[in-house]
Amino acid sequence: MPLIRKKIIVKNKEGLHARPAALFVQVANKFDSRVTVRKDKDEVNGKSIMGILMLGAHQGSQIYLEIEGPDAELAIIELEKIILGEE
Repeated sequence: MPLIRKKIIVKNKEGLHARPAALFVQVANKFDSRVTVRKDKDEVNGKSIMGILMLGAHQGSQIYLEIEGPDAELAIIELEKIILGEE
């Protein structure tokens, strides 16, 4: 199964809080792949709204996405758009 790891700088002006976090989780849950998000030493399930909010990823934060599964390539494209504020 494909495993994709990518470092991304949060460019969304709202960071990954409230609406962008909810959208991120909604999109992540469309995929069969496992989605993990890491910021500093914290690592959370990308399909959990509480996990994403706990990261406190504001604009300018550096996060790492790790996506593993059959639809990882498509998942990384869609999730990166949200992080970059392009959704």
